[in-house]
Amino acid sequence: MLSAIVRFENLHELRRLCHWGPIIALSVVGVCSTVAILDSIIWFWPLDSTGGSVNFIMLINWTVLILYNYFNAMFVGPGYIPLGWKPENPQDTLYLQFCRVCRGYKAPRSHHCRKCNRCVMKMDHHCPWINNCCGHLNHAYFTSFLLLAPLGCIHAAFIFVMTMYTQLYDRISFGWSSVKIDMSAIRRSHHPIMPFSISAFAATLFALGLALGTTIAVGMLFFIQMKVILRNKTSIEVWIEEKARDRIQYYQTGEEFIFPYDLGGRWENFKQVFTWSGVPEGDGIEWPVHEKCHQHTLTIEQLKQKADKRVRSVQYRVIEDYNGACCPVGKGFRTFIRTPCTEEPRIPLTRGETIFATRAGGRIRGWFPRRCVEKCLYDSANSPPADGAKKDN
Repeated sequence: MLSAIVRFENLHELRRLCHWGPIIALSVVGVCSTVAILDSIIWFWPLDSTGGSVNFIMLINWTVLILYNYFNAMFVGPGYIPLGWKPENPQDTLYLQFCRVCRGYKAPRSHHCRKCNRCVMKMDHHCPWINNCCGHLNHAYFTSFLLLAPLGCIHAAFIFVMTMYTQLYDRISFGWSSVKIDMSAIRRSHHPIMPFSISAFAATLFALGLALGTTIAVGMLFFIQMKVILRNKTSIEVWIEEKARDRIQYYQTGEEFIFPYDLGGRWENFKQVFTWSGVPEGDGIEWPVHEKCHQHTLTIEQLKQKADKRVRSVQYRVIEDYNGACCPVGKGFRTFIRTPCTEEPRIPLTRGETIFATRAGGRIRGWFPRRCVEKCLYDSANSPPADGAKKDN
């Protein structure tokens, strides 16, 4: 029975690869790596010189490290709170949120992921590119992948540029009003092991575009991740902290909110995620905290924000129908380009309906075009909901 369960879990993990995110990510890695290896043979044959050998070994090294951290981020996973989990001290349940899906309490820093359908330890976000959550156990692998992918793409882009330059240098002729490339010409000074044909030129140009795009996009994600890691936060906790300051300012309570997990130094915060063993600090449930805080400082703030949302809910009236399309082309170009590039569910709307923008009460969560609704002018918190009203996240 146990072996059958293990086989089922292994099969479930392998199914993570059957998703558009990993397929695209691995395709980009495969294309850039393959074309870079072939171009290295054309431009800098590794057996002719020490430099060629070093260049080729570094290229293979980038590919191995990128795939190693990528698959670890995907298959190691973020770590999940056990189903039905309860704190050892029953009184601590007063400071924790209860998850009705997992039928247990949410440990500090954990959040329920609708995609994974589990409460995730120190959840940062659900990443479609690894088809898994980024959290406690795989945060270091994920961030390492974000660092290595741009570095490998920079190296590959350099190979692409040098290959095209060396192969096209004697084949380009400039006229008064035109530029001609003679792909049938053979260089006098160099005879490559492999021919550089038109198809090779097109593949190199395409791979160069992929490498440059990946460097910019993934590089930006790396800096975002490092910014939160050096403060020992997650992307979700950054948002919670901002809402805490807004709540204190709105009600003028005079509270001083101190983020409990910032240990005061960037190096100390860094070591909470990156360790020599590869296993992050902590068990995913209890965490080292600031001297002026305790284990439930952040969870208490979350409960206050949840109660505040019930009071400060905003009521909207639907003025345009929306069929729940993933890309609402008919709602205008501005709405189309601002559509979130996530798998977040779309909420169909019918003209005349009423929507409460709050997490309290209803369980309907998702996205819809802002132009389809208008804000009601009366106080929705003190007004009874209209017939057929929806409550939205």
